Amino acid sequence: MPPNSPHTGGCQCGAVRFSVTRLGRPSICHCRMCQKAFGSFFGPLVTAHNAAWTRGEPKWFQSSNAARRAFCGDCGTPLGYETRFGLELAIGAFDDPSVAAPQIQVNLADKLPFFDGLTSLPIATHQSDEWRDFLAGIHSNQHPDHDTDDWPPKREEP
Repeated sequence: MPPNSPHTGGCQCGAVRFSVTRLGRPSICHCRMCQKAFGSFFGPLVTAHNAAWTRGEPKWFQSSNAARRAFCGDCGTPLGYETRFGLELAIGAFDDPSVAAPQIQVNLADKLPFFDGLTSLPIATHQSDEWRDFLAGIHSNQHPDHDTDDWPPKREEP
């Protein structure tokens, strides 16, 4: 994809969507605020230049005197954070997260001690029939990984 092509993304429920034409440096932030904001071991973020909210608006939480965090007020998806230096968007919220492969780790003082060993954990290679049946029966209500004119889709009346 050309460097100035629009990259789109949004929240899980589709209430908030964004478009950005130029991405900066993608990173993994280990600070405790990112851990809590993402409910994860780190916050994956990329600097967003020329970003616009194309559907809905995020809610904002002033997480410190220097930063506020964007999230969907309907489904809670973390969408990014903003400081006086600009906006950073959550990499996982992009329709194609591979456009922003992290290039650097920051705020290592809060990095969890087990983080570096995560890729050496055993991998589950088999699943029970009960688990496979459970997964086969799931119908996702998640917004698809592309822009839509309307969301959620209108349901046909029986």
